[in-house]
Amino acid sequence: MSTLEIKDLHVSIETDQGTKDILKGVSLTINSGEIHAIMGPNGSGKSTLASTIAGHPRYDVTKGEILLDGEDVLEMGADERAQAGLFLAMQYPVEVPGVTMTNFLRTAKTAIEGEAPKLRTWTKEVKDAMEKLRIDADFANRNVNEGFSGGEKKRVEILQLELFKPKFAILDETDSGLDIDALRVVSEGVNRAHEDNGMGTLLITHYTRILNYIKPSFVHVFVDGKVAEQGGPELADELEANGYDRFLTPAAAAV
Repeated sequence: MSTLEIKDLHVSIETDQGTKDILKGVSLTINSGEIHAIMGPNGSGKSTLASTIAGHPRYDVTKGEILLDGEDVLEMGADERAQAGLFLAMQYPVEVPGVTMTNFLRTAKTAIEGEAPKLRTWTKEVKDAMEKLRIDADFANRNVNEGFSGGEKKRVEILQLELFKPKFAILDETDSGLDIDALRVVSEGVNRAHEDNGMGTLLITHYTRILNYIKPSFVHVFVDGKVAEQGGPELADELEANGYDRFLTPAAAAV
């Protein structure tokens, strides 16, 4: 059993207008095997939380802790966090010209595990995972995300998730830009990784449609950099029906 603990996390960034506080006291605990969905309006801090956990240098933690099995994540570099078992599926995956998928995947797996995977078994594992995600075999020889469609980039993110086997996955709006078929394939990949590895998952989304495929254990509503409410899967159904209005009224904002 592993645990990812976020304790009273405050995060700011520097803008042209000065320092801007984004996270204002987030506390959240995720255990192995749990799926936590974070929902909320635009600008509420959801992606900031994801990037901060992963170690993006733009975000300044001014207060609070992030602990992975009791170890201080904030003292680790981004690569050390990955080696410790954290994985971020990015909202906007970047292109990496000059680096083929084959080289990237094996190099990353070697860095995470501390030794290179055996070539024969690794090649089969990659091939099988690509087939399940309906990624054409030719993509193995293409540069990472270069010329890929939005849906193809998201499938490649989940390919990494399945191959790298992290303790905890942070999925930052993995469903954005996906048609219904791609959403189903991506969701199946997340569910496979969850079942095979017993990983904990933090799923950030605007919409409930992905929650029809990936069933959350807990749902958290993010508003103005804080968790405004939390509950079970039924909370997502309420948000789908009623939106975020009751969290955005002046009275609610003052609480």
